[in-house]
Amino acid sequence: MPERRKKSKNNRPRRTGAGTTRPAKALKLRWVVGLGYDVHRLVKGRRLVLGGVEIPSSVGLYGHSDADVLCHAVADACLGAFGLGDIGEHFPPSQPKWKNISSLLLLDWVRVSVEKKKGRIMHIDSTVIAQEPRIAPYRMRMKAQLAAALRLPPERVSVKATTPETLGALGRREGIAAMAVALGQY
Repeated sequence: MPERRKKSKNNRPRRTGAGTTRPAKALKLRWVVGLGYDVHRLVKGRRLVLGGVEIPSSVGLYGHSDADVLCHAVADACLGAFGLGDIGEHFPPSQPKWKNISSLLLLDWVRVSVEKKKGRIMHIDSTVIAQEPRIAPYRMRMKAQLAAALRLPPERVSVKATTPETLGALGRREGIAAMAVALGQY
């Protein structure tokens, strides 16, 4: 007769999911997600700044600050993830002190606000929507600028671009838009 092995408690398969006999450990981190979007029209006589990078152009984005739609979308995504409103609440165009300010400074202020709430921005995914200029030559500098303002490694910041394929106001080169998603944790 073959010899039976006595099973030790350590060889038992662990049960997981429904029906588990051990209480699950509570997660200590809370993940949050925010979505940001911004659009500004193009006008003559303004600098064109996207992601903190000045791009040579005969037109620039109209707005109270430097009108950097990419920074604004990222800022709104971060603020939204942590329930802190939007950049219009914190930096209203009615206040002269925000006139022509670099949106990278606004983004730094957003990061500090998140940290005061004991939060941490973990990753940014963003897209610029423009018929022109081409974003590819400036993309890595934009990533570096956004990452520096948010104190993230550049590999945690994604900057992509797409064209509206000549459709609508953006396709007619009347403006530029950007959208962003922020992942964060408490």
